[in-house]
Amino acid sequence: MNDKRGWLTGLLMLAAFTAGAQDYQLFSPDRKTVVHVSVKDSIRYSVKHNGHTILHPAAIGLKTSVSGGTLKVAGTRESSANVLLYPVVRQKNAMIRDHYAQLEIRFRNKLALQWRAYDNGVAWRWVSEGKGAYDVLEEMADFAFGPEDRAWYPREDDFFSHNERLYLKMKVDSIARQNSLASLPALFTVSGMHVLVTESGLQDYAGMWLKGDSATGRIRGVFPRYPVKTELLGDRFEVVRERAGYIARKNGPANLPWRILMIAEDEKSLLVNELVYQLAAPSAGDFSWVKPGKAIWDWWNDNNISGVDFRAGINTATYKYYIDFAAKYGLEYAVLDEGWSNTRQLERINPEVDMDELARYAAEKNVGLVLWVNWEAIARPEQLQAAMAQFSKWGVKAIKVDFMQRDDQVMVNYYEEVAKAAAAHRMLVDFHGAHKPAGLQRTYPNVITFEGVYGLEQSKGDRSKSIDPDHNVTFPFIRMAAGPADYTPGAMRNAQKEHWAPHWNKPMSIGTRCHQLAMYVIYESPLQMLADNPTHYYREPACMEFLAAVPAVWDTTIVQQAAIGSHILMVRKASDGSWYAGAMTNSKGRELTLDASFLPAGKYKMQVWQDGINADRNAEDFRTSVLEIDSSSQVPVILQPGGGWVARIVKI
Repeated sequence: MNDKRGWLTGLLMLAAFTAGAQDYQLFSPDRKTVVHVSVKDSIRYSVKHNGHTILHPAAIGLKTSVSGGTLKVAGTRESSANVLLYPVVRQKNAMIRDHYAQLEIRFRNKLALQWRAYDNGVAWRWVSEGKGAYDVLEEMADFAFGPEDRAWYPREDDFFSHNERLYLKMKVDSIARQNSLASLPALFTVSGMHVLVTESGLQDYAGMWLKGDSATGRIRGVFPRYPVKTELLGDRFEVVRERAGYIARKNGPANLPWRILMIAEDEKSLLVNELVYQLAAPSAGDFSWVKPGKAIWDWWNDNNISGVDFRAGINTATYKYYIDFAAKYGLEYAVLDEGWSNTRQLERINPEVDMDELARYAAEKNVGLVLWVNWEAIARPEQLQAAMAQFSKWGVKAIKVDFMQRDDQVMVNYYEEVAKAAAAHRMLVDFHGAHKPAGLQRTYPNVITFEGVYGLEQSKGDRSKSIDPDHNVTFPFIRMAAGPADYTPGAMRNAQKEHWAPHWNKPMSIGTRCHQLAMYVIYESPLQMLADNPTHYYREPACMEFLAAVPAVWDTTIVQQAAIGSHILMVRKASDGSWYAGAMTNSKGRELTLDASFLPAGKYKMQVWQDGINADRNAEDFRTSVLEIDSSSQVPVILQPGGGWVARIVKI
């Protein structure tokens, strides 16, 4: 069958179920979720949870250059698993229960379709048994939500994006009529439940996006096709001018990415869902050397330090000031962002920066250096290897790679090449200007965090005031479900929205001081930034008492109260046995209650940082207190508008 007719057959997947179809059902371990799959000339699926249809019958399909012909089932295989996973990097928990039922449908055209059903979601992926070189021509992934179902939709303009978006409240009908494009993850509310769409196992393939389809009224997975002609604009923006007629070029058998539908009966569950990690390929080799931690960061505060006897800027003396600060407070890392070298030629070091001296000084102070790198400067293999070799000589512990802004197959493979090269030199990687996490953080645990989030970085010049408390209590339910988010918190200049103004070299955040502190409990990034100026931190010893102590990874995560776009109250356990509690609210003040029943028996000291009584006017107003509590305690959590609350709990 020629290519044109083969894809026409795929389009028939939109037809209704017909007699003679081979039907399959797969239940989640708790039997609450059931996936129905029907195979005839095409494949359609639907999903029910607690008896409610959350996805109506919709089409999925795959067409490669070697898999033509009508669909014929060759056989099926059912299996299950109930095992414990122990992440190298404990983003949410030290242990994850991986419990699922699996159905594999094998076809005579050398393709197989694998389904997994979990208690908190379902997923499918295609497996190709093709030999030699072939192209993935099309993948169909339709999502048949109801027209009145609502979404938190990260709308995009096109495939060239670093996926830093607001989440727009849109009806599915509106998304379809406008043919609206979105990056992942995206969240849908269906029959009082929540369905988050994302992916995992993204390797050697293009990332999936969503787009409304006005012809069918549905939402469809779409994929950036293979780039065949690109143009570099300036020193870092590589845009695609021409694409091939296929999504990906493969060679030999291949597992394609998992398409994930996280299912949550309540909004709290989204904050602890780890399906992206569970479905990703496990790591191979020794990653015990990976060291999460916190870092002082220079870019957001524009190196605008004061009270020193040298000229502040991108120079050796300023970087030593940052290293000294990190050493004083036990921070594991110091970031040298853009400016330490030429953005295209890393060997051309800024003459104001003595890298050999900084390497020696950082090692003496036991502070790891993190170097910012323009992705294009290490795009070729010889550039990448030369850079890694030089960084190793300096003892660099991590690289921050920036401005990729694509997730076609070529760029996705670039991510893996960088991860491999960095791992070979025992370096961490922080991907900025990046697509969302899609499992690489499990396969390569040295990939410690990702941006792909509309974060504090952008607030320096955001006259729309979009990075506000409402946004700050929205994205954790959506973007953070995919993996770590390098939001870069820690502002010490704070203002309520009506008093906030953009200021490039003296930036401020919207919301209270404690709103920022609470981010260190609620936001997950195993390489967590302190974005503000060390000069400001030195003036805030009460805040630094908390920021020096709070860890960047967690053994246990418990969500007590949460509502999307409204508020979050969360408790986490650190590896030393101490507990941290954090709460954030949107632009409305509110009072919550911390239920201390998570504590083992005994008496505990709770040190609290909370909004001051005047924080609704002066967002920097906060106060501290110390309480004695036990597992029977009910602690009031009072939040001012745009406010926050944090506590450190240790056994007496």
